[in-house]
Amino acid sequence: MIRSGRTIPAIAMAGLIAAAGCSGGSSGSDGTSGGAPPSSPAPPPAVNPLTGEAPSKHPVIVVKIEDTANGRPQAGTNKADIVYVEQVEGGLTRLMAVFNSTLPSSIEPVRSVRPSDPELALQYGHIIFVASGGSHAGIAPLLKSPLKKVINDSGGPGFHRDPNRDAPYNLVANLKTIAKKVKGPTASGIGLMWSDQVPAGATKRGKFVQTRVGGTDVGFRWDAKTHRYLRIIDGDVQHTADGSVISTPNVIVQFCKVTTYTKDRDVLGNPAKFTHTVGTGRAVVFRNGKRIAGTWSRSSVKDGTAFKAKDGTPITLTPGGAWVVLVANDAPLNK
Repeated sequence: MIRSGRTIPAIAMAGLIAAAGCSGGSSGSDGTSGGAPPSSPAPPPAVNPLTGEAPSKHPVIVVKIEDTANGRPQAGTNKADIVYVEQVEGGLTRLMAVFNSTLPSSIEPVRSVRPSDPELALQYGHIIFVASGGSHAGIAPLLKSPLKKVINDSGGPGFHRDPNRDAPYNLVANLKTIAKKVKGPTASGIGLMWSDQVPAGATKRGKFVQTRVGGTDVGFRWDAKTHRYLRIIDGDVQHTADGSVISTPNVIVQFCKVTTYTKDRDVLGNPAKFTHTVGTGRAVVFRNGKRIAGTWSRSSVKDGTAFKAKDGTPITLTPGGAWVVLVANDAPLNK
């Protein structure tokens, strides 16, 4: 069964029931129906559109997380529903993690926003966006956006410093506290489709994912025992601070146009990178140890992202969330 996070609306279901009650059938002498009306089909169970699993009453919260060696081990990354790997200045990577099913009390290390983040995040709606801060040029697009900003540098709620780590890699966000202080929307569909069954059609072996974001290698390895892809850095399986393995049932490699954003530079003078996530491009989905080639498309900032196979059918994901690796159009990907 394919799940997209939708259920039959109550009004439509009421109409179906009424239609069933008015359908023809034998009548008794008193004009009443001679038999019981046919039973209406039960509506499909509601699912979380971000995981394909049980729906959540929590708001959707996005958090910017450090992804260099200085920030490891991370805390709480394994609890995210969707995680994006994006390019920042100097060829480095940063994560934008989307939380909804679970709101951890400790996400670390929280880092700063980048100019392309609002474009990426707005497909989820006017959600809560958590970051440490940002340069004047780097944070400007966020401040202009309708996202609900929770920024440490602006006195946002739910932050504290970890005394066991050095700044700036020690900022912790408590998402439970933030959700109580800031009201945000629950999850809505962003174009992802979920199914336990691998899509029919052309697939190849997909035991390994090896690509590059900027100058940083990004890799995953399929684990048949857990039916998940394990995140690999320098040959080692990655763990969070509590020892949990960082893994996901799906890895999506999304090829995007990446441009230089000269308005925003780091302390070394390296310009930021702007990853364009509105438009169309190539995509490769890894699930169940299989590799499915296709395309992605997103019409506008407010729209979700659709992933389709070469024959135009939706590429479904294994329920349980996903990591999306945003790479440049000319980035390498293992065969």
